[in-house]
Amino acid sequence: MKTILITGANKGIGFETAKQLAQQNNFVYLGSRDKENGLEAVKKLNEQGITNVEALEIDVSDIASVRQAKRELEGKIDALDILINNAGIAGEQPQDFAGGDIENLRKIFDTNFFGAIQTTQELLPLLRKSPNAHIINVSSEVGSISLRLDAGRNTNRDKYNAYGSSKTALNGFTVMLANELYASGITVNSVTPGYTATDLNQFQGAKTPEEGAKPIVKLAMETDRNITAKFFNDGGEVAW
Repeated sequence: MKTILITGANKGIGFETAKQLAQQNNFVYLGSRDKENGLEAVKKLNEQGITNVEALEIDVSDIASVRQAKRELEGKIDALDILINNAGIAGEQPQDFAGGDIENLRKIFDTNFFGAIQTTQELLPLLRKSPNAHIINVSSEVGSISLRLDAGRNTNRDKYNAYGSSKTALNGFTVMLANELYASGITVNSVTPGYTATDLNQFQGAKTPEEGAKPIVKLAMETDRNITAKFFNDGGEVAW
């Protein structure tokens, strides 16, 4: 049994990831910015017979909240095996860099990029106590520079430019942190669930949350310690 924390796990892909990992006999903390939403998510899982879960209040964009969550975890567990930085926001529209609101961009980065960093930094002491720790950053194909090189021929992607750039930055964080932690044996990877129907995109995605969670779950259960500084989707490795 592994001990896992998933941020933004009270709904959508995070909730389904928590469900699937708990069904594989892991103990999962469902991180939620709002405590009541987290408790409601746990109640839903309990009603399905899944009891190896617990809600944890954590707002990744608020360092005081992150530190309080860390203190709560330290009182409950000796080590954290897997941290899944899933919490994220899409931001407001429009998101074009030629004229979009800079404060909207800052807000997106504060959650999607800086939130993941400060959550990871605060929880690293618990991760270092695990013999096989994983850090997984939930990214997106729109954060892949290689896949975005045709953007001039696909202007529909522009609506997610700010969101996509935050995921590009998150991918950079993945690689840099993986290099920093390589000697410690802690693996760090990015994974994209794909275009999944959640409230992040007004439920416009082609995949269900159950389908979107699968590559995250697969990566979380990976045992090959040589897999680090990589970017995956449900079909395999993705180009940066």
